Parts: sequence; C-alpha cells; structure tokens
Amino acid sequence: MLRGLSTLRFHAADLDAARRWYTTLLGVAPYFERPGYIEFRIGDDQHELGILDSRFRAQLDASGSEIGEPGGAVVYWHVDDLETALARATTLGATVREPIRQFGEGFVGAAVQDPFGNVLGLMFNQHYLDILNTRGAH
Repeated sequence: MLRGLSTLRFHAADLDAARRWYTTLLGVAPYFERPGYIEFRIGDDQHELGILDSRFRAQLDASGSEIGEPGGAVVYWHVDDLETALARATTLGATVREPIRQFGEGFVGAAVQDPFGNVLGLMFNQHYLDILNTRGAH
C-alpha cells in the first residue's frame, strides 16, 4: 500500500520568505508554483517538498474549520554529512529541535524547526546508502 515518500507538505505564513529560505537551503528553486503553493523536487529520488501558504489551511478541511497542527510526525531525509547539514540549516535561521544523536549503528539523526514552524529531520542513514548501492546509484 505505502510504496514510498511522495510529497511532504509544510505550511508557511510567509510563502515568499519560505521560497527564499528553502531555495537557499536546498540550492534549487521550486519546480512548480501556483498562487499559495510551491513545490521542490529534492534528493536522489526527486521527492516532492511542497509548501502551502498557511492562509489556505482551512480550505483543506471539509467543514471549513482550521486544521490543527500535524500529529507530530518528523520525516527524516538522508544527508551525507549530518553536522554540515545541521549547521547550514541553523545558519539559515532554523532552530535545533532534536540534537544529533545515535538511533543505532549506522543511523545518526537530528531535527530542526524551520523559520516557519515546520520540523525537518536530518539523518545519516547507512541503510539508505546500502539500498542505493544495490540499485547502482550513489
């Protein structure tokens, strides 16, 4: 049923600021834009990171009421150099939510909160690299 990460959606009260921040962080501009929404393709598999203007959140709920905050899920993205990635994010205004810690052998992660209130997980994940190697990718 669940075949892989498709789109991760964040919210931002200032979409223009979010566009600038994520373009700088990721080193690429959004590949898709429409009023109130931008989307980046990132990573080895070109996963989608969408950012929705917070003003449109109420429209997502069939009753028209404001949708509450997400249930606390953190999506971790593999990074080759965790310390460098964490430093880059914090230099650009993110705050550390979870300091660097070992999850197990070959798994080291951290999480930051971006300037717009979203949690972004960063992880060096040896399993991810092993899977890429079986596919002939690096």
